[in-house]
Amino acid sequence: MGDASRTTYVLVDGENIDATLGTSILGRRPRPEERPRWERLLQFARERWGQPASGLFFLAANSELPMAFIQALLAIGYKPVPLSGGPGQKVVDIAIQRTLVALGERPDDVLLVSNDGDFVEQVGGLLDGRRRVGVVGFVEFRNHAFVQLAEQGLESFDLEHDVKAFNERLPRVRIIPIEEFDPAQFL
Repeated sequence: MGDASRTTYVLVDGENIDATLGTSILGRRPRPEERPRWERLLQFARERWGQPASGLFFLAANSELPMAFIQALLAIGYKPVPLSGGPGQKVVDIAIQRTLVALGERPDDVLLVSNDGDFVEQVGGLLDGRRRVGVVGFVEFRNHAFVQLAEQGLESFDLEHDVKAFNERLPRVRIIPIEEFDPAQFL
């Protein structure tokens, strides 16, 4: 079980997950019912590490605030982090990088929800043996540099198969561990 005085911070790079889902998996813009059920991610974090989880959902909101989405995030327990910046500025990446660095000063655990290699350095800095650190996303699209961090203790979770964040099976091709192989899925 987890330490009651610790929290798991769940940092969501929603743009990265949505882009991977749309471009690489579905080949089109995902419909609302095809997107992750974000509340399941917080529940997974609480259950996996046996402690409270605090979700931060980072999104670029340069010109307008997507209030319906913000309200939905608030209702399921996330703290939305709407950001703006200059042209070409990757505001979500900058904010997540800064948050990962700030978490290095705290004893809390961290789950990063992204496939993006822009966070490898900051995630590596958290692997100090004092906390649990994990990355959640689509394993086959995750930046390869995260694999190398597994030797230092980085845990890896699949958004579909481990978290079970989707209502329907996604059309993915992935390596299947033999203990998970179910021939009925192919027949």
